[in-house]
Amino acid sequence: MDLFIINFLDGLIYGLLLFMLSSGLTLIFSMMGVLNLAHSAFFMLGAYFAYQISLYLGFWVGLLVAPPIVTVLGALVERYGLRQVHQYGHVPELIFTFGLYFVIEELVQYIWGKNFVEYRAPESLDFVAFTLAGGSIQAYKVFMLLCSVAIFLGLYYVLARTRVGMIIQASLSYPKTVESLGHNVPLVFMGVFGVGTGLAGIAGVIAGPTLQTYPGMAFALGSIVFVCVVVGGLGSLFGAFVASLIIGWMKTFAAAYNVGAAEILIYFGFEYPDNVYYHPWRDLWTLTLPQIGPLLPYLLLVLILIFRPYGLFGRRDA
Repeated sequence: MDLFIINFLDGLIYGLLLFMLSSGLTLIFSMMGVLNLAHSAFFMLGAYFAYQISLYLGFWVGLLVAPPIVTVLGALVERYGLRQVHQYGHVPELIFTFGLYFVIEELVQYIWGKNFVEYRAPESLDFVAFTLAGGSIQAYKVFMLLCSVAIFLGLYYVLARTRVGMIIQASLSYPKTVESLGHNVPLVFMGVFGVGTGLAGIAGVIAGPTLQTYPGMAFALGSIVFVCVVVGGLGSLFGAFVASLIIGWMKTFAAAYNVGAAEILIYFGFEYPDNVYYHPWRDLWTLTLPQIGPLLPYLLLVLILIFRPYGLFGRRDA
């Protein structure tokens, strides 16, 4: 039971980390209709900026300063780059953000090199929060958990309960009407894009010490974040939250339990062949759950696209 609790908490923390990333991507898409392929690159920038600042001023200053820097960069990208290609449709937007991803990755490698950097959690959180028979949970992971929950509640409150959220949502559906009421719609879009990339920056700052900070970190999480957004439903913040948790638990439990594929197949009624090593599907029977764990989110994505193409909480017309 203790091992289950440890894995449950680890999966929860990983899922909430995915949500921090996917929430910004979902916010940008739901408000602007832009699928930002460079989103994970801003996540990487947040980690590297925080690392550089922490060398001189410490982790906590990096946590406070790095996300606003990423937010400003994101806003400038929207104002002087994305806005110029927006009028030509979604394909140029995708090409622009796709190219931006590689530009950021190359700049990171040029400035900080291709190796891992020593970005560590603060000493004040470098201790075991609690211990169970199945393992222990570090205090920094508890801090990550609290930050993720705070971001979810804050986003929900701003979008659903404040005047700013009403203006943001109305700007997408009725831009002309909102503009006639005296609001600067392009400025709203620039702010939304900036905040969305800033959320990715916060995720990078917090995740950098645990996931390790290196130029490939954007690629490592980039694809899984898009899986979370699609599974949850394009444009649905709550859907991204639920999908992130499902995928976080799915990957964590798959890695923790060494269950053979043969046991699973037999449980579902498949007959075990007389000699598995000469069976046409012998490789399938000899696989273990930790081996297929990284594929499970993508299998879930395929199933969602087949049976519910608009996602768990997406709209049919999305």
